[in-house]
Amino acid sequence: MLTAPSDLDEGALGAALARGWGISVASIGYQPVGWGSHHWEAAAGGGGRWFVTVDEVANKRLAEGESLDDGFGRLRASLRAAVGLRAAGCEFVVAPAPAVDGEPVVRLGERFAVAVYPFTDGESFSWDDPSPEWRRGMLGMVAAVHAAPVQALTEEFAVPFREGLASACAGDEATGCGPYARPAAALVREHAAGIARLLDRYDALVAIARTHSDRMVLTHGEPHPGNTMLTADGWRLIDWDTAAVAPPERDLWDLDPGDGSILDAYAAATGVTPLPELLELYRLGWDVKDIAYDLARFRRPHGETADDVKTWDGLSSLIGRVCS
Repeated sequence: MLTAPSDLDEGALGAALARGWGISVASIGYQPVGWGSHHWEAAAGGGGRWFVTVDEVANKRLAEGESLDDGFGRLRASLRAAVGLRAAGCEFVVAPAPAVDGEPVVRLGERFAVAVYPFTDGESFSWDDPSPEWRRGMLGMVAAVHAAPVQALTEEFAVPFREGLASACAGDEATGCGPYARPAAALVREHAAGIARLLDRYDALVAIARTHSDRMVLTHGEPHPGNTMLTADGWRLIDWDTAAVAPPERDLWDLDPGDGSILDAYAAATGVTPLPELLELYRLGWDVKDIAYDLARFRRPHGETADDVKTWDGLSSLIGRVCS
């Protein structure tokens, strides 16, 4: 995210690092990188650098009716899977450092969850920069993840905050939340028929996926270039907050350059042939879930931060592209 939460004090964050991991913070600075989570770089008083991630647990829920504890539990299960992968020999996994209680993430108040990672030096990439070298490196990591005997929560195929999307399509403006509440509601209402078609197709594809439960594997969930690094020791896969047991296509739908070469290589390496319907499921789901998630942001109290502006630009562009 581009801006830190206005109600998260860095002193409180430093105290959480001391309490949870025994890290005495000498300096800490916000890093406007990635999207969805907040990040800081921290230097410890006795030496050492740490990459600190803070998630708003409300965003880890699947519905407004779920509790914050539900959202935290979902995040904790995903990060536990990353720790399990690392312990199982997947050295490319950048897993969180265990807190003093052994858990990969610690609650900070009601709203936030903190995870700490050893600082990783390497080359980072933008999410839309899939070079041939990246595709080959990602293929090897994805295949290894899918083969690992590590437990995680099972994919629920839910569209997060779908009830809010349905309300907006029906004309509910959710006024009083902030400057983008009315524009977002109007945008969704204008494209309600197109959104309904997307949801209907998504539901039909989910029904197909449920008939293939024997193909479920551990997946990363968002293996795009922005979630990778190239270090002196090779490729690294980061940001495990969406790890879940799911069809392998969850990690494959955007990996192929369009000629089938990566999908064929995956089949040769694993013996599992990707299914076109499930590739479509996750391709479509990526867009549908982004619409619902971004709309949910504007149906809650918000302002006009750089993150709000970027979210609005992304929502309006996405809806115009997929619902025309």
